[in-house]
Amino acid sequence: MRYALLLLLSLAPGLALAQAEALENPGTTSAVQDRLYQLNHELMLGLGVLPADAFYKGYYAGLSYTYHFSDHFAWQVGRGGYSYNVKTSLRRQLERDFGVAPTDTSFEDEVQWFVGSDVMWSPFYGKTSILNQKVLHFEAFLLGGATVFKLNREGGFRPGANVGLGLRVFKSNHISFRLDVTNNVVFAGASRIINIPSIQLATALNFGATE
Repeated sequence: MRYALLLLLSLAPGLALAQAEALENPGTTSAVQDRLYQLNHELMLGLGVLPADAFYKGYYAGLSYTYHFSDHFAWQVGRGGYSYNVKTSLRRQLERDFGVAPTDTSFEDEVQWFVGSDVMWSPFYGKTSILNQKVLHFEAFLLGGATVFKLNREGGFRPGANVGLGLRVFKSNHISFRLDVTNNVVFAGASRIINIPSIQLATALNFGATE
């Protein structure tokens, strides 16, 4: 009994201090701020590159329209792009030194243009400061959908599925900038599947939303 009494007396100051702090701060509340910028109707104009093919590099101009159901979910209703293709040094060497014709099968996977549609999910939104002078608002998103490619071959319409990720930086409620990185899995033939990655940097114009 004596030892229990001594132990209780030794703990009493700490318990009193904890009780005083609890009375001064009865609870803690964490607040998550709403987004400063909301999106509704989005028209996007972009420039991109198809970097992966060994025989050409495609540089394309793209256009898309996206409808945003909420801060997190959107439907990129339609998108398309036309590619200006440049031969690589490997292709020029094959044509010059080995007489390989541009119509050979090796060159028939060259993209001419494409159209597609995607579902977008934006789970991440945040803001950061630049040198404690400017606040930058941004979001990261995932996308997935389907694309039809027109390839450089007879009857060269080929379907594909795509997945990708992107980053958006807001300038205002009406203007933002997007970086999209996407990989397209294209069914190029009965037993052929090719990958067509794309990288696009774009300006997005937002209509119909309020701050």
